[in-house]
Amino acid sequence: MIGWREFIGLPEWGIPRIKAKADTGARTSALHVANLEELGGGRVRFDVVVHEAPRLELVTVEAVIRRIATVKPTPNKVERRPVVETTMSLGGRRRRIELALVCRRGMLCRMLLGRTALDGAFFVDPGSKYRITGRAARQRGVKELGS
Repeated sequence: MIGWREFIGLPEWGIPRIKAKADTGARTSALHVANLEELGGGRVRFDVVVHEAPRLELVTVEAVIRRIATVKPTPNKVERRPVVETTMSLGGRRRRIELALVCRRGMLCRMLLGRTALDGAFFVDPGSKYRITGRAARQRGVKELGS
């Protein structure tokens, strides 16, 4: 059981903690990136925006494009987003997930955790946040990311 907001690790990319919101309305997970650049050969380079304030923290990543997702963020708008794959760490569990790369500037969470990442591994408690990665969880003895 996870809260509607948790800290997720992306260990293959050297990111131990990034704030994520469980979004059961989204099929694919999404990650806030900047400086997205296609490299050719089905690869992309981008900066994962780990923090914006109080100081900007970026991690540069290169990855293979798994597919291009067509998304309708608003009724009259269609966007095409590259989707990459990596390992997610949450509550001592690791699993492969797909991430659509998108600008989420100004949003509270750098990442949305969609249904396919949650399916079969996690249930969401909409009444709690940081259920397994917050201070109260650590006090209850719940294992931290990647442990």
